[in-house]
Amino acid sequence: MRRRLVPCFIISAATALVLAPRPARAEGYVSPFIGVNFANNSVDRNSAKGKLNFGFDAGYMGAGVFGAEFDFGYAPDFFGESGDFGDNHVLTAMGNLILGVPIGGTHGAGVRPYASVGVGVVRTQVTGIPGSLEVPKIDSNHWGLNAGVGMMGFFSDHAGLRGDIRYFRDLQGDIINTVDWGSFHFWRATIGVVIR
Repeated sequence: MRRRLVPCFIISAATALVLAPRPARAEGYVSPFIGVNFANNSVDRNSAKGKLNFGFDAGYMGAGVFGAEFDFGYAPDFFGESGDFGDNHVLTAMGNLILGVPIGGTHGAGVRPYASVGVGVVRTQVTGIPGSLEVPKIDSNHWGLNAGVGMMGFFSDHAGLRGDIRYFRDLQGDIINTVDWGSFHFWRATIGVVIR
């Protein structure tokens, strides 16, 4: 009788392991990107249109659809060519909350449309042209916010592509007592690889 129970026990245990629900696992990712800026309100409204930007996103999706990510972007010559404005750039560093539904799961091929929103720092710098009164020097760090939508598409467990469109705006005030919308804002469109 015991000899019959042992194979039944082994088969039952193996079946339970195979059919047991798999625990959801967290998903981390890194996504370097390249893109363009547009619809800005800088000194020259045409300055940043089509100007290059690059950076990376690094994020963590919990078991499900919610997560957090860090977005870092750098746009050289944002306000115009250095011959007209001196050395200039815009740098953004944002901490975001992200909501994304994994269609096809978190393993293998699939897509994840997402939306994100967050706050961080918007740094603008213009050195100006020596002797020019028309191009003032700017060196500022302001709180800012960003909101965006996009999609990650995966070819395998670990690699895919990501497209993103995002709005940035600076904030004025001391953030604790008063917050006012700043006057500096722009859009950014990017594409990049994503590794999870």
